[in-house]
Formats: sequence, structure tokens, C-alpha cells
Amino acid sequence: MADAKLLNRLAKFGFQMFETTEEVDAVETLAEVVQSHDARLWEGFPVMLARAAEDYRFSLDALAEKLDSQKLKDDLRFLIMVSLSAYAVYNLTFSWSRKFWKTLNEEDRKAVGFWRNVLVHGTEVRWEDTALDPKRMRETFELYFVQAGAETKRRREKLDEYSLEYSLSQVFSPKQKDLFKKKLEGKPFTKTDQEYYSRTVKKKVVALANSELHALARKLLEN
Repeated sequence: MADAKLLNRLAKFGFQMFETTEEVDAVETLAEVVQSHDARLWEGFPVMLARAAEDYRFSLDALAEKLDSQKLKDDLRFLIMVSLSAYAVYNLTFSWSRKFWKTLNEEDRKAVGFWRNVLVHGTEVRWEDTALDPKRMRETFELYFVQAGAETKRRREKLDEYSLEYSLSQVFSPKQKDLFKKKLEGKPFTKTDQEYYSRTVKKKVVALANSELHALARKLLEN
């Protein structure tokens, strides 16, 4: 079984058996995972690889160079191919995975397809003397990667919300923005609010709603 220090660093890549806040070397950590021949860690490799590759500094070539024998390099290649199989189950592709796919020969590509079917329907994925449990691999992937994707979506939605707030601030004064939101939410206006809305805010709303103006603004931004 992998030591506690390795497991602690793996939390950085979504394999959170333990929490960690320290910066870790992705190449060094994944190299240790390959060397461990620990089936449970290998089952989480698709998640670790996808997370590590989010960092532009990460390199599969650098990872391979960390492994000092052809046997370990072959193990890494197997784990990358199984990772591609796992991504295929969820219809996921990445720029780095597409590049790696192009390096595979026809036999390797058939193996990726075979392992994909095993992950969905089979009892084990075997590599020499190491057996990986497809059910655990799927559960690990869904727990640490698919759920992380949901978190990313929430962050993106929050960013969109902030972006809308910024855009509104460019068009409306704080008072006008408040009235704009109040109108959208159907909240009652005082007589003063209604007069101010009609005199200033509504004119801007009408302009913003003009499709031709919107198209022209988009065109200007694209130039």
C-alpha cells in the first residue's frame, strides 16, 4: 500500500483520502503512483491524470522520463490507455488525450475500446499481475471527477453572475441598477421610483433590447 505522504499529495489531484494544502509536483507524484503497483491507486489514475493535466506545466513526456525502466514506462502507457477508456465511458476528451490518441497504433486503439467495454460490463481489468476493479474505477471517477465537474459548473455560473453585475454597473448607476432588478423581480415601485424608472432606466433598457444594437456591439468586440 502507498505511504501516507503519497496519499496526502494525491489529494491535490482529487484522490482525497487525506486533505492537503501543500503544493505538489504532479510529475513526481504520478510517477510514484505508477511505481507503487497499488491497485487502488491505479484505479484512481484516470482522475489523477486528468487533474494533473489541467496544469499547463504538466507533461506526459516528463512523467515517462521519471520512470527508470522500460517495464515502468509500459505500465504508464497502460494506465494512460485505461484512462482514455474511462474518459470514453463518459464521452470526455481533452486536448492532451487527443494528441496521445494519435500516437497509438491500431492494436492499441482496439485495446482502448476493449477496456472501455470491460469498464462498463466486465469483472476486472488485468495488467500482468495487477487486477483493477471496473466498478471501483467508475465509482472513483464519478466521485472525484464528475462531481468536481459539477463544482466547476457552479463556479462558472458564479463567474457569469459576477460578469453580469459588472456589465450592469457599466450601464446603470447604483440607483438605476437597483430599480432595474426591482422591476425584473416584480417588486412594487413608489411613485418616485416609477417616475425615475420611466424617465431614465427604461430608455436604457429599450436600447439594450435592440437586436441591431446588440449585433453591432458584438461586431465591434470581434474586430
